[in-house]
Amino acid sequence: MLDLKQFEIWFVTGSQHLYGEETLRQVDEHSEIIARHLNHAPKIPVRVIFKPVVKTPDEIYHIIQEANSTQNCIGIIAWMHTFSPAKMWIRGLQILQKPLLHLHTQYNRDIPWADIDMDFMNLNQSAHGDREFGFMMTRMRLNRKVIVGHWQQDEILEDIGQWARVAAARHDMQGAKFVRFGDNMRQVAVTDGDKVSAEMTFGFSVNTHAVGDLVEVINEVLDEDVDKLVEEYDSVYTLADALRKGAERHQSLRDAARIELGMKYFLEAGNFKGYTNTFEDLYGMKQLPGIGSQRMMAAGYGYAGEGDWKTSAIVRALKVMALGLEGGNSFMEDYTYHFDPFNKLVLGSHMLEICPSIAKNKPSCEIHPLGIGGKEDPVRLVFDAPAGPAINVSLIDLGNRFRILVNEVEAVEVTEQLPKLPVARALWKPAPDMQTGCAAWIYAGGAHHTAYSQNLKTHHIESFAEMAGVELVVIDKNTTLRQLKNELRWSEAAYK
Repeated sequence: MLDLKQFEIWFVTGSQHLYGEETLRQVDEHSEIIARHLNHAPKIPVRVIFKPVVKTPDEIYHIIQEANSTQNCIGIIAWMHTFSPAKMWIRGLQILQKPLLHLHTQYNRDIPWADIDMDFMNLNQSAHGDREFGFMMTRMRLNRKVIVGHWQQDEILEDIGQWARVAAARHDMQGAKFVRFGDNMRQVAVTDGDKVSAEMTFGFSVNTHAVGDLVEVINEVLDEDVDKLVEEYDSVYTLADALRKGAERHQSLRDAARIELGMKYFLEAGNFKGYTNTFEDLYGMKQLPGIGSQRMMAAGYGYAGEGDWKTSAIVRALKVMALGLEGGNSFMEDYTYHFDPFNKLVLGSHMLEICPSIAKNKPSCEIHPLGIGGKEDPVRLVFDAPAGPAINVSLIDLGNRFRILVNEVEAVEVTEQLPKLPVARALWKPAPDMQTGCAAWIYAGGAHHTAYSQNLKTHHIESFAEMAGVELVVIDKNTTLRQLKNELRWSEAAYK
């Protein structure tokens, strides 16, 4: 998986020549101090690089041009220490291809009441310099993030760090490749979509490879590599007795390990960041990849079942955003409901493929029959997800545009044993309540597949939608169906 410290955000300060060399020297000095502080802040997971103060249209144009062409630069933080006439920024902003954070701050936290004079006022003009800059971005209809507060405050550092995580995920999508092994599940609508529009909007490509291409790689996996992976299974998970060496189902465990290694080698060779498969196309495979897909997600790959490339891409994006955070992110599906009037719940699961990064305890490695797919019994990891706040995220294709849908949920402990349902699972209560949350999801066209996150919040997804320029719909504690239906109508008009 990635190291976020390989990425850079450039700290660019705007000013002008009106104030003289001494003022500009102080602007440069203050800007470098702020950038250095941001760069060393533990809450910001990427590097923050100071850039010399820009004072003319040409300097602005050239620094943005350079940011666009610098591979590891994932975004720009812009700040106006003094008044920087915004017409100077037009040409630069017109070519900007990286996410932009407008930091509305000032070098000093407090007004020096006893000493403030016009020299101080000429130097510290963020209060109206940033408004001039903000007007131009609004006039140009540019998406950006605005953060307001003093640069040393923890909540400001936290906000910048969250934005940086999203910028890293957005950067990771540019040129990313996702592979579909076979097509999507036949006759299913929501897992299909316009892959050309997706590449134009988000930057990632999706292409199909025959399952036979994957099977060729699986068949070439060396026995000694299978031996090592089986030993790893035994050390990392609680291995069912039937799967142990010498037991009657041990060969199935070896088959699952061979499939996992084949997928790993295929993805590495093709530089893919995620994939999909479907139980309807397993030609040449002994079993549906269960533990293999679970572990590929845990390693950072995007995944979704039944050919759902949109959810696979979102799972990958969330995993990049959440690097280093406690908790996990996984492919998920709203599987069935518990309509107890006093305890309404959603059971989230899938046939096999839920990422162990969201497990509460050590997963159990088991083998059980699967009623669909027509293959041998698949090996899978079985576990429960813990209680706590989470979000479900869905990327859907509405034909003329994409919509990202978020439902905030509260996961609860799985207290029942579920002896006849040997799959990974999570239980949650959707916000604001079961009836409203589920109805709102359906009104908004949400998919039955989602990306489930324990460690990201709605504002991460909001920033991601803004960077991509796509619609965002949020279902949270404040949602009412009347308000949501009106919002959907307004979005139809806004996005034409």
